[in-house]
Amino acid sequence: MEEFNKESKYIRARERVEELKKFYGNLTSYIVVITGLAILNYWINGWSYMWFLWAAFGWGIGLIFHALRTFNLNPFFGKDWEQRKIKEFMKEDEQSPRRWE
Repeated sequence: MEEFNKESKYIRARERVEELKKFYGNLTSYIVVITGLAILNYWINGWSYMWFLWAAFGWGIGLIFHALRTFNLNPFFGKDWEQRKIKEFMKEDEQSPRRWE
């Protein structure tokens, strides 16, 4: 049983590291691409119309949601909420085991 717990913790830690790597990769890509678009925008029309902000805004929204999911910042449906609901349903199931059948 102890070996199972260690393996389970290792798997969760590895999954967490993968989530962080994906987020930081996305953040790095965002910074590089938006900077490149800003330079291109300035080179083409010298800030008369800053069209690169549309890309920054759109991708930025996605990046914010990615950060919320990665760092468990969602107060409504985060990991804590999931754990509370699982415990709640398990407790209800112990009290009335035929509820979901």
